[in-house]
Amino acid sequence: MNIAFCLFKYFPFGGLQRDFMRIAKTCVARGHEVHVYTSSWEGEKETGLHIHLLPLIGKQNHTRNLSFANQVHAQRKKRHHDILVGFNKMPGLDIYYAADVCYQARVREKYNSWWYRLLPRYRQLQSMEKSIFAAGQTTRIILISKNQQKEFMHYYQTEAQRFHFVTPGIARDRIAPANAAEIRNGIRAQWQIKNKDSLLLMVGSGFKTKGLDRAIKGLAALPESLRQHAYLFVIGNDKPAAFQKLARQLHVSERVKFLGGRDDVANFLLAADVLVHPAYHENTGTVLLEAVVSGLPVLTVDACGYAHYIAEAKAGLVLAAPFVQDKYNALLQHMLVSPEAQEWKQNALNFAQSADIYSLPEKTVDYIEQVGRERVSAS
Repeated sequence: MNIAFCLFKYFPFGGLQRDFMRIAKTCVARGHEVHVYTSSWEGEKETGLHIHLLPLIGKQNHTRNLSFANQVHAQRKKRHHDILVGFNKMPGLDIYYAADVCYQARVREKYNSWWYRLLPRYRQLQSMEKSIFAAGQTTRIILISKNQQKEFMHYYQTEAQRFHFVTPGIARDRIAPANAAEIRNGIRAQWQIKNKDSLLLMVGSGFKTKGLDRAIKGLAALPESLRQHAYLFVIGNDKPAAFQKLARQLHVSERVKFLGGRDDVANFLLAADVLVHPAYHENTGTVLLEAVVSGLPVLTVDACGYAHYIAEAKAGLVLAAPFVQDKYNALLQHMLVSPEAQEWKQNALNFAQSADIYSLPEKTVDYIEQVGRERVSAS
């Protein structure tokens, strides 16, 4: 089968991008011809992928994204792909992999005003979302969070039969290995984190959305006896300046370390004491489950699509909406002193052995193949 994937940008540390890569590599492994359309590619180019770089035309993001969509469709006609799978919202997709939240819902939540909906940016982004989800469209939708469906159906009256849910796809290399203690000690020694110190870890690109400001405030609010032995390590590709300023203002700058994007996140999951993820909104939150399978307790919020797994696994604490900083601060303090820490860790490891949280790439490709066969038969 001749399969085309499209996404605006590829870089190796984004959650959407990592999902795409594992799905694309599974397609290649099954013998499919795989073409990828993107505007930029960072990192190594994987064997078996035909990568096509398309220039972004326009001065603003929404106009550039539309130009990208138009170019993708021109290329599809030229190369006669059997199926087109998109990881960003754009018209004409056969399948949309719903890694992003419902734009219309976020707008109503954050900018509930008539004037915002007059802006060209809003009209373009809403139009691209509508081209997928509006009743009567034919695009199939792969859901990775059950929270999404009700929002899309509410705003666009999307037909229920067009949704297809797949379970998470956590990479098995995140599971705590036999030498986990050795790796933990090595990382902590490298960064001069003592046994009596608490290492908080935050992972994810998009620091504002992930709630890094909340995490820094939580660190600063710890009692002095805890704060002087606590560090917050931040891994992810984003601009840190505003958050470094906040840390200075709260007098914790020497305790917040920005490590950038890294390919050894698994080692830091083993080295840390708590994963903190107080996101403003998060479609899934793959790192929550990556922490679980490595045995790292999690403190998160129920705005994350995968937060329910933390509660089910009893592998940490989940703060219910609405977010209150003082409540988050109290839960963080509790996690650092609670005798439950070892129980959370063991619960997480037990969950990792029994839960179906690894099969997303395979099940996604199963569905791509099914829809592809339907499209070819109908043509």
